[in-house]
Amino acid sequence: MTNVAIIGVGQTAIGEHWEFSLRELAFQALSQAIKEAGIERPDALFVANMLAPRLSDQAHLGALVADYSGWRGIEAATVEAACASGGAAFQAGVRAVASGLAQVVAVCGVEKMTDATSESVTSALATAADADFEGAQGVTFVSLNALIMRRYMHEYGVPHAAFAPFSINAHRNAANNPNAMFRQPITDDVYARAPMIADPINLYDSSPVCDGAAAIILCPVEMARDLGKPIIRVLASATATDSLALADRRDLLALDAARQSAARAYAQAGLSPQDIDVFEVHDAFTIMAALSLEAAGFAERGQGTRLALDGEITPQGRIPISTMGGLKGRGHPVGATGVYELVDVVTQLRGEAGANQVKDAAIGMTQNIGGTGSTVVTHILRREN
Repeated sequence: MTNVAIIGVGQTAIGEHWEFSLRELAFQALSQAIKEAGIERPDALFVANMLAPRLSDQAHLGALVADYSGWRGIEAATVEAACASGGAAFQAGVRAVASGLAQVVAVCGVEKMTDATSESVTSALATAADADFEGAQGVTFVSLNALIMRRYMHEYGVPHAAFAPFSINAHRNAANNPNAMFRQPITDDVYARAPMIADPINLYDSSPVCDGAAAIILCPVEMARDLGKPIIRVLASATATDSLALADRRDLLALDAARQSAARAYAQAGLSPQDIDVFEVHDAFTIMAALSLEAAGFAERGQGTRLALDGEITPQGRIPISTMGGLKGRGHPVGATGVYELVDVVTQLRGEAGANQVKDAAIGMTQNIGGTGSTVVTHILRREN
């Protein structure tokens, strides 16, 4: 198999982009990535998206974005895995290059959510759950996560305030990210006074509805060297799945797919949790940040919040997370999120994270979660000389 490198990244600011269409947002991110890579035209394009058919009445994004980008004729496809679509699309790109079937691959995640009503967005997001046994009962995505969080608090005796450091860390880091949606730090008091959305999840436990696009260009490592590019090598790419319905889970708090996905990634890379310098978690809700840290081996079960309370998740801590704001502070344009996570890790490994830079970061990991842990994609990247 061919070793794969990232040679270009691009992203739009995350926010309410009423003035731009899906294709325009995707083009903006891809244009940045292609320019940075020094490549005119990729061999293939994988577009990650979850909600366009529901919220924008637009499917077939692969061909749409390829055409709008001036690449008519290339291989192109849309990849959907709920909120894990970005990670799944990146994995498709990695496999295309690693197999030798493509030399240069573009991966783009794009989502537009703010043009629709809140009722439409809530209904569309609920399609990541089990339609027959959850959606048909009127369950919303935030309420499913609230059930998990309530059980976690009960099982381990964790107070709601213990989740505050996840949100505080994300907002503090987002303040230094010009592409983040929320660039205002918050305090414990602000977190405690936040309105409740679905008890115990409050406004600061939950990521926002937003628009955005991020892109990455992949090629063989040897080609990257010939181009004189900094080498960010893809060491691992692993996916695991679990049931869509929470009632079908073996253990509501185990996040089995995250554990299996991380274990497979560590095995591919020949690494362990102790080797990871920076970890971009899928903190769509603060409970998912805690469960991901535990599933990926950074904390024992029930101790994920302890890492946060002890300051170990900050850029200066043992396992920095959400270093550019995460889903909570940077924003969560769902289908694009997995690609944004990877762009953030590339930024760290290149030493370009500014005030949020993790010292001597050489190995980074991302974990992109679809549904309430139904699809989980884990990637490990390494900076090479």
